[in-house]
Amino acid sequence: MPAYAWLAVSYLLGSIPAALIAGKWLQGIDLRRYGSGNLGATNVYRVLGLRAAIAVFVFDLAKGVVPAVFFLRWTTGPHGNFLAFLYGLAAIIGHIRPIYLGGKGGGKGVATASGVFLAITPVPMLVALIVWVCVFALTRYVSLASLFAAGALPFAVAIWNGPRAFVVVVAATVSLFVIWTHRANIARLRAGTEPRMNRARAS
Repeated sequence: MPAYAWLAVSYLLGSIPAALIAGKWLQGIDLRRYGSGNLGATNVYRVLGLRAAIAVFVFDLAKGVVPAVFFLRWTTGPHGNFLAFLYGLAAIIGHIRPIYLGGKGGGKGVATASGVFLAITPVPMLVALIVWVCVFALTRYVSLASLFAAGALPFAVAIWNGPRAFVVVVAATVSLFVIWTHRANIARLRAGTEPRMNRARAS
């Protein structure tokens, strides 16, 4: 298929609300009305447990990996590697603004964005993951860990790929986008009302 068709498919794939499906399937609930109301793996963890959260996270991660890797390979006509970024961005936008939910109520894009960069530039993504793990281990705030990881990613990309690489611009754009989706979390962190992650049941 041509690139414009794969862009649409990337957005539609990104729009699949795995967390909402998990809530309906496992407990017959709408996760938008439970916990934080966010359709991401963190809220799944709090409401449905660890196993469900892992499944949702892996699915959301794959929503970024598949377009960046496979859709690029299947694109017909003249194209370049920059399309991998465009497909990934379309998937991220779909995750945050899913068409199946009227363009609102999606997740914050962290897992899907991680999938995109894991596929395109894995070493900087692993650096960002290490930052995430360290901040989370010290604070138990998922949101704060995500913000630090998003901030670290463009610098890791610049060091690994060179400061003038196109991927640096993409990484900075996605990082700003992720930070923007966490603006409510930032306000709660500043007010001292952001909930820390506690242990959840395994199922």
